[in-house]
Amino acid sequence: MFLLLIFVLLIQFFTSWIFEPLVSFLEFVLEIRFFPIIALIGFIFLFSAKNIEQN
Repeated sequence: MFLLLIFVLLIQFFTSWIFEPLVSFLEFVLEIRFFPIIALIGFIFLFSAKNIEQN
């Protein structure tokens, strides 16, 4: 039982160690204050792709 507990704790430690920087970066990028910038980039991409199809 003790070995199982240590094994689970090791898995949790390595999982947080691997994914914490990614989650932190996504949380920073997708903050609500950056939503207008992301939406503006999305609209520019959407309408520029539409203009390419018309040409």
